[in-house]
Amino acid sequence: MNGIEISFPGVKALKGVDFEVSTGTIHALIGANGAGKSTLMKVLAGVYDHYQGEIKIDGALVEMRTPQQAKKHGIEIVYQEVDTALVPYLTVAENIMLNILVNSMDGKQFVNWTKLHASAKAILDRIGLNVDTHELAQNLTLAQKQMVLIARALAEERKFLVLDEPTAPLSTTETKELFRLMQDLAYNQKVGVIFISHRLPEIFEVCELVTILRDGKVVSNQKVSEINQKQIVELMLGHRFEETYPKHKVAITDTLFEVSNLTTKDNEVEDINLFVRKGEIVGVAGLVGAGKTELSKAMFGAIRQKNGTTKLNNKLINISSPSAAVKNGLALVPEERRKEGVLVEEPVYKNLSAACMDLFSNPLGFIKQKMEHDHAKKMIESLSIKTPSENQKVAYLSGGNQQKVAVGKWLSTDADLFIFDEPTKGVDVGAKHEIFELIGNLAAAGKGIIYVSCELPEILGITDRTYVMYDRKIVKELETAKTNEAEILFYSAGGI
Repeated sequence: MNGIEISFPGVKALKGVDFEVSTGTIHALIGANGAGKSTLMKVLAGVYDHYQGEIKIDGALVEMRTPQQAKKHGIEIVYQEVDTALVPYLTVAENIMLNILVNSMDGKQFVNWTKLHASAKAILDRIGLNVDTHELAQNLTLAQKQMVLIARALAEERKFLVLDEPTAPLSTTETKELFRLMQDLAYNQKVGVIFISHRLPEIFEVCELVTILRDGKVVSNQKVSEINQKQIVELMLGHRFEETYPKHKVAITDTLFEVSNLTTKDNEVEDINLFVRKGEIVGVAGLVGAGKTELSKAMFGAIRQKNGTTKLNNKLINISSPSAAVKNGLALVPEERRKEGVLVEEPVYKNLSAACMDLFSNPLGFIKQKMEHDHAKKMIESLSIKTPSENQKVAYLSGGNQQKVAVGKWLSTDADLFIFDEPTKGVDVGAKHEIFELIGNLAAAGKGIIYVSCELPEILGITDRTYVMYDRKIVKELETAKTNEAEILFYSAGGI
């Protein structure tokens, strides 16, 4: 790719980018949120047809103006936004074989369903995913959806495979299996693998070359063996950076929020007991599938409770729905931000007021639009949201900036308890630090925080106490300052 440039309303996303990758290699493409990584790969995959510059394969000039042209040249991409890439009401097998179905049907052929499911099962076995090929995609976990997308990418022959943040929802075991698969593709099948990740240790584990983008430009292109993590971060951000967790002097006082004997209707979580004090950051740790996300949703009323009680400020409250949760002073920043955390097709300003519309309405219910816009401008500045204006669609923001919007919409509410479910997933180190600062400031203001994450360094760095989940239950409560990764992992894996 030579001299690639592309603009969107109000922003020039790529500014003369040169990028080269060879088959038979695993090449990392990294940068801070908004640097242009996903945009560059969408140009390569034929998603954006209005780019300027040249794309060559084996020295020959090619056009990549449609996804069909990209597939014709052997380029396949696994997108970060899994819910927009899968068809929820089709089966696992249909989603995996979707491209083949679309390209092979001419109106005269019947589908051989037995062969279709057998072919899909063979690909699933290859990547180590055990799910029923007849299951609807909408019923899968986020990790399973990610693996189904990878399986689809493997259903056809390809020269280049782009993986955009593929490990974000995966467990350690699933990540290792994916790395084995990447190495097999690159070194045995001579596929060029382009790997986008914010998890820097993964870059050093599996990649040979790394290209770093900053503000739509390439700032470094070299062998992974010739650079270290600190240098990568500084190149990404353009300044020196020490990864630290903000330490706020917070007076942790009375119990704010308490859940007793909580079990959900379909037993997604069982017999949960936890409490949060004012000014306290409480971690919920556990491996993928332990029930952390289900617990977050159950406390917020998005999953129905079978029994149990909830207290806020020592008063019993009934959290029968998310609406009831908001009215009682709870806020949830969910794991799947594009699906559940933001309105992607709406502008930034509407998202930032979505959780507190009463503040921007007159007594008759009409929106005070100037007030809404002014509020959004202040929030954009205070949260350092990178957007051309408050009128930009959230869909066009980077993952990290979408996350800031997902958090920002709650800050004008009168919420007492904030639940953050995997808040730094797909977020660069600079944006992570800003999110940590924001959470610390909320705690300093006397709010209660529940911080749900499988990233143990974050749990250890930011929380005061930690609950460990295993098999849908809380199995251990730990004082964070007196524990370590090994102990948390021990209980996360079912140790007693």
